[in-house]
Amino acid sequence: MRTIDLRGRTLDPAELLAVVPRAAEALQTAATVAADIVADVRRRGEESLREQAARFDGVEGHDIRVPAQHIAEALAALDPAVRDALETAIRRVREASAAQVPAAAETAIGRGARIVQRWQPVARAGVYIPGGKAVYPSSVVMNVVPAQVAGVPSIALASPAQADQGGRVHPTILAVAGLLGVDEVYAMGGAGAIGAFAAGVASIGLDPVDVVSGPGNNFVAAAKRAVAGSVGTDAEAGATEILVVADDSADARLIAYDLVSQAEHDEQASAVLVTTSAELADAVERALPGIAGATRHAERVATALAGEQSAIVLVDDAASAEAFSNAYAPEHLELHLADADTAAARYTSAGAVFVGAYAPVSLGDYLAGSNHVLPTGGQARYAAGLGAHTFLRPQQVIAYDRDGLADVADAIVALADAEALPAHGEAVTARFAGE
Repeated sequence: MRTIDLRGRTLDPAELLAVVPRAAEALQTAATVAADIVADVRRRGEESLREQAARFDGVEGHDIRVPAQHIAEALAALDPAVRDALETAIRRVREASAAQVPAAAETAIGRGARIVQRWQPVARAGVYIPGGKAVYPSSVVMNVVPAQVAGVPSIALASPAQADQGGRVHPTILAVAGLLGVDEVYAMGGAGAIGAFAAGVASIGLDPVDVVSGPGNNFVAAAKRAVAGSVGTDAEAGATEILVVADDSADARLIAYDLVSQAEHDEQASAVLVTTSAELADAVERALPGIAGATRHAERVATALAGEQSAIVLVDDAASAEAFSNAYAPEHLELHLADADTAAARYTSAGAVFVGAYAPVSLGDYLAGSNHVLPTGGQARYAAGLGAHTFLRPQQVIAYDRDGLADVADAIVALADAEALPAHGEAVTARFAGE
C-alpha cells in the first residue's frame, strides 16, 4: 500500500478533498459506459438485456423472468446452517429497520388549522443484488426487509444470470427471495438491470419501479446516477470502502485482517488506514502480505491494496485524523482508538461507524442488524445508507376550515400582491365574497 504523509501540513477542507485516495479515472469510465447501457435498455428492452447477458455473464437463452419453480427448488435445497443464519439476520434487520419508520405527527397551527405529517411507502421497488465475484444473500436481506418494513406492496429483485448455474440466478439468492416471499425475480445484472427497473421491459413482464436500491460495482453506482430523476435511488453504493482510524493502542494484526476483508470484494475496493502512529503503520504494512497472501482471493486483494484508491495515511494528531475521515466520508469507518466510544461522536461523515476492536465491518455485513448498503465515493457527507426511509416519502396533509383560512386571508393576499400573482389572493377572497 502506498503511504500519504500529511504530518506537518495544515489542510483546509478543499485541500483535504484533493488528497483523499480515490480511483477517479475508474469512476469516470464507469459513468460513461453505464449511461450508454441504460439508454440502450430503454430503447431496446429485452434484446439489449440478452446481449448484455451474453457479453458480461456468458449466458444465452435463459429465463430472464425467473420461474417460481426455480425459487421453490432453491429454497428446498438451502443448507440448514445458512438458512438459520439468514433467518437470524432477517430478524435483526427487521427490528432495526422498524425503528426507522417515523410515526405520523399532527401540528395545530391555529384555530381550525392543522397539518398532518405522514410517511407514505412507494408503490413499487426494484432491488439489485450483485453477482459475479461473490454471492450476496445478505444483500437480499438488507434490501428487501427495509422495503417490507416500510410497507412497499410490490418488490422486484434482480441479480445476474450465472453461467455455472445454467443461466439461473444463483440458488442462494433465489432461496433468500423465497424466504422473504419475493416471487418477482429477474436474471439480469449490472447497469442493464438498473436501466430495466427504471424503464420497465414489457416483454418480460417487468413494470417500472419507483425506487431502485442495492449495492454493486462502480458501473451499478453510475447507472443509478443515470436513472436518477426518473426513479428514486438509494445512495450510490459502488465499490466498497473501508477506512480505519487507529492510534498506538490498536492491534495491527486485526487492522490488517479488516483491510483485507473489504479488499476481497473487488479489485476497485478501497482500503485506507489513518493513524497518528508511524510504528502502527509499519506493523500493519508488515502484517498485510502474510494475511493477504493466505486468503482465497489473494490476487484480487493484492490488486485492491496496490491501487490508487488504497493508502496508509499518517497524520499529526487526533483532530487531523477526524478531519481527514470526515472529508473522505467512507462507506465503512472503523475506530481502533483508546477513546473510541467518545471519539465516535466527532466522526460525523460515514455510512456506518464501527466502534472498537470487536466491531469489525464483517459484523455489519451480516448480523449487526444495521444495513450494509451504504454510500460510497464520499457521498456519506450528505447521503444516508439504505433503510426503511429509502422507500418512504414524507407527505403533508393540510386541513383548514373556514375560520382557519379567514385568519390568514389578508396575509395571503398581501404576499400574493407582493409577488405579482394576484390570482393567488383572489382564490382566497372568492371564498368570502359577499360578506
